[in-house]
Amino acid sequence: MAIQTIEDLELNEKRVFVRVDFNCPIKEGTVADDSRIRAALPTIRYLAKNNARIVLASHLGRPKGKVVKELTLEPVAARLAELLEKDVVLTDDCIGDGAKKVVLDLRAGQIALLENLRFHKEETDNDEAFSKKLAAYCDIYVNDAFGTAHRAHASTVGITRFVKEKAAGYLMEKEIRNLKPLLDNPEKPFLAILGGAKVSDKIKVVENLLDHVDSMIIGGGMAYTFLKASGVDIGKSLLEKDFLEVAEKAIKGAKARRVSLLLPEDHVVALEPAEGVETHIATNEEIPQDMMGLDIGPRTRKLFAEEIAKARTVFWNGPMGVFEIDAFAEGTMALANAVADNDGLSVIGGGDSVAAVNRSGVADRISHISTGGGASMEFVEGKKLPGLLALES
Repeated sequence: MAIQTIEDLELNEKRVFVRVDFNCPIKEGTVADDSRIRAALPTIRYLAKNNARIVLASHLGRPKGKVVKELTLEPVAARLAELLEKDVVLTDDCIGDGAKKVVLDLRAGQIALLENLRFHKEETDNDEAFSKKLAAYCDIYVNDAFGTAHRAHASTVGITRFVKEKAAGYLMEKEIRNLKPLLDNPEKPFLAILGGAKVSDKIKVVENLLDHVDSMIIGGGMAYTFLKASGVDIGKSLLEKDFLEVAEKAIKGAKARRVSLLLPEDHVVALEPAEGVETHIATNEEIPQDMMGLDIGPRTRKLFAEEIAKARTVFWNGPMGVFEIDAFAEGTMALANAVADNDGLSVIGGGDSVAAVNRSGVADRISHISTGGGASMEFVEGKKLPGLLALES
C-alpha cells in the first residue's frame, strides 16, 4: 500500500484539507466524549507547527442532507479550541462564499473547521461538483478519519481526484500499521475473539479470519446460533435461524483448517435482559426452555482466558454478553482483563469492545484500540477500503 504520510509533505504556507472524524456524542450543547477529537490532535499540531493553513472537515450524526441545528459542529469547534489552546474558526457552511472567505483568509498555522459535511446530501452521494468545491480549498489533502475510510463519500474519495498531493494523517497511519499485520504476517498463535449480537454482522469476518488465525473464540448473542448449529438446546437465547447453515459451514471450515473454534460452555441465564432480574448459571445441557443466555459463565471465562494467555496476537471485536447491564457484564470484563494481561499484540476492533475496554480500566494496556468499528471490521474482512485506496499513489 503506497500511501504518503504528512511527514512526506512540504507544508509551509500550504492550505491543507484534513478529513477528521469528529462524530462525537453531544449532550446539552457540549461534547460528551472528546476521544475522537483528541485522536486527531497529533496531526493537527504537526500541521500547525509546520506552518500549514489548516482546513478541517467532518460529519456529525445523520442529518441526511438537511441542516439540523442539533448537529452543528459548534460544540466540537469549542472543545477543539480548548484542547489546542488555539482559535478555531467554524464556518457557516462547508461550501459557499462564507466558507470560502474563511479558508482564503487563513494564515500559516491557523485553523478553520467546516460546518457539518452531511448537511449536504452531495457528501454521501460522492457528488463530483461537491468534491470539486471541497478540493478548491486546498493544495494538499490529508485523511485522518479511519472511521469513515469504508465510505466512498466526497470528502473521503471524490476530493482526491482533484487534489494533486494527498497523504494519511498520524491516526490513519497508526490504524494501517496496527491492522495490516493481522492479515499479512501475524505473530503466531493468532487468536480472534468475536462477540456481539448477530452472526449476520460478523460472518464475513469469521470466514476471512479462518484463513489467518490459529484459534477463534465466539461469544455474545451470536454464539447461540453457533451452539444451536452444534446441537445445543439454547432455550430462548438469541437465534438467527437464517444463519444456522452458515454457522454450521463455519464450524466445519474451522475443523478443515485445523482452527480451534471455542464456544461458550456455560452461561449467565435469565428471563430477560433487564436490571434486577434473577440470574442463574447454566451449562450447555442445562439452559432452561424459558430463559436466555445473556453472558458467558465462569467456566467459559476461565477457558477463554487460558486461550488468550497462549496467543501472541489477539484481535477482539464484540462483547461476550449484554455488558451494559451489570448482571451480564462480568464475562466481557474478564476477557478485557485477560487481553490486557497478554504481552503480545492486542488489537481492539472498535465499537462496543472499545466501550468495554474503557469501562474495565485496562485501555492503557492494549496495544491498539481502533477508532473505526465498521472500518476495522471491513479491513479484517479483507475488503479494500475506498478511503485508503484513494490515498494510494
